[in-house]
Parts: sequence; C-alpha cells; structure tokens
Amino acid sequence: MVFARACFTTGTGRPGRGCHPGTLLAAWLLVLAMVLGAGQARAADRGAAHYTIAMVTHAQPGDAFWDQVRKGGAASARAHHVDFIYLHGKTPRKQAAELRNVITQHVDGIALTLAFPNALRPLIEEARAAGIPVVAFNSGFTTWKSMGIAMYVGQDERLAGNQVGERLNRAGVRKVLCVNQQQGAVQLAARCQGIAETFDGEAQTLFLKRYDMSVARTRIIAKLIQDPDIDAVVTLGSPFAPVAVRAVRMANSDARVVTFDLGSMRIAKLIKAGEIEWAVDQQPYLQGYESVDLLWLDITNGNVLGGGEPVLTGPTFITRDNIDRIIPFIERGTR
Repeated sequence: MVFARACFTTGTGRPGRGCHPGTLLAAWLLVLAMVLGAGQARAADRGAAHYTIAMVTHAQPGDAFWDQVRKGGAASARAHHVDFIYLHGKTPRKQAAELRNVITQHVDGIALTLAFPNALRPLIEEARAAGIPVVAFNSGFTTWKSMGIAMYVGQDERLAGNQVGERLNRAGVRKVLCVNQQQGAVQLAARCQGIAETFDGEAQTLFLKRYDMSVARTRIIAKLIQDPDIDAVVTLGSPFAPVAVRAVRMANSDARVVTFDLGSMRIAKLIKAGEIEWAVDQQPYLQGYESVDLLWLDITNGNVLGGGEPVLTGPTFITRDNIDRIIPFIERGTR
C-alpha cells in the first residue's frame, strides 16, 4: 500500500513525478489483489461459519467441571468456525426443555449428555427425524446406542468404578462410603456400582438431596460418627471432595478421601497436600472439544468415529506423583 501511494501526488490523485506507467499498473494490480484477497477471506469465513452446533448438558450451577466442558466445546467451535450454543438444565425436565429449544431453532448438530435418558429419548427421536445429528457425551454410556445415536465421547463409569474399587483394595481399605450427589443420574449410579463390584470390603452409598455443601458436610459427618469403621470416602463430584475432607476432620475420623473428577485448583492443592489421595479424571475439556469436533466432521464430511464403540476420555488417575504436570493446565482452565 505504501508503494501504491508513492505514485500519486498528495491531494490530487494524479500520478507523481517519476512514476512509470508500468510501475503505476503494478501498484494498482497489487492493491486490487489485496482487496480481492481480503474479500475472499471474509467470504470464506462467512461460508464456514453458517453451521450452528448446540451443547445441552445436565450441569449443576457452580460446578467447575461443566465450565471446562463448555470451554472445550467453545474452543472446538472456534477451530472449525462454527457458531456455538451452550445450554444446561439441572433437572430432567429443564434439560428436556433446553433440548426442545435447540431442536426448534433447527441447529445443525447437538452434543448432549444423557444423565436422564428416559426424559430425553422422545426429543432425540424428534431431532433425528429432523435430520439433526446428535453426539452423546459424558453420561448415558449404556443407553446411547439404543437411542440410535452414532457416536459417544466419555468415560465408562462402571469401568472407572471398578478401577477405584481395585485401588481401594490395594490401599487396604475395608469399608467405603460412596457419596452420590444426584440420585437418579445414571452415570453416578454406575460409579458406585462399579466400586461395589470389585471392592473386597463393604461399600455403602450416601445419597444427597441437593447441591447444598453445608447439608452435605453434616450428612457425611453424621455417617462417619455413626459408623467409625468407614475408612474411605469417595465423592462422585469434585465440589464435594473438600466438603468430605472437612467432614472427616470434624468427625475425628481417619478415613481417607478420594474423588471422581478434578474440577479446580483447590482439588489439585488438596491432592498435592495429601488430603485427597487421588482423583479420577475423565477429562471434561476433552469431552466438550471432541463432541463438537465429531459433529463438525459428521456435518461436513459424513465421518463417524468409533466403529459403534465409545470414544473413551478416561479414566485417568491424578495423584501426588503426577499433579505437578497437570497444574499448569488447571491454571489455564483446561483440566
């Protein structure tokens, strides 16, 4: 652009001295190429961004796990130049209402958690009838195929529970309390079931009625005082792990605490300090990213990944031995 302006006298728009006609033509061609290139780039961006992908989860307010899921989905959408809608409903009814909303909007693809599959089944059939591809992720490991969904991203929760039970056996635990914060959510039930299947001792489940941390702490304290033989507490969601740590102290219990999901720097610090022994990480950022990525590949190229089997993101185990490697990613907000 500087080269082009040099060939014109200021204010007149006429060729300046020393401007050869060939030089002037070259300058104009350069300007024209730049303008056309910018226009083509903008047109390409508009053409690539006409797809809209929606993510509808059963997230509970204040749970950092779902912040990472959303961040992963949004990052994948940016990478593929598609519009991204994130909605959540903490109850089956509310999640169904949000799913109905995006179907009505005729989005191009839906990433969906299936914690409450029966409530969502009719709407999934409606989406499929409308030609909207659906990818299930995070929950619904045993039900996604029966709903006609082609791809699933997430953790085999029962397998994860099996591995937790085996680790508790190796640690010499004899009685474990499995703290379930959302009765009726299929993926949480699968975790406790998986633990009971491989754990050699006695496994009990404590159901919490709502996401009230003070009530949760009181319930855990009461259980530990009632049954002092409990020597391990497993929380099924990371927000409840610090609550369990405090409850163990207040009950004067020697029970160790482990948790599913990582969630925040607070959990990382407790692992590093040895107050939480380890966390089962299903990599929520990766779940969000890959569910959008698979939808984009399906929409734009007809790709189906997994061969009818789930794309697994876990379980991985975060301990004092590897937490330092993970902390930079937690600080970045992607683990």
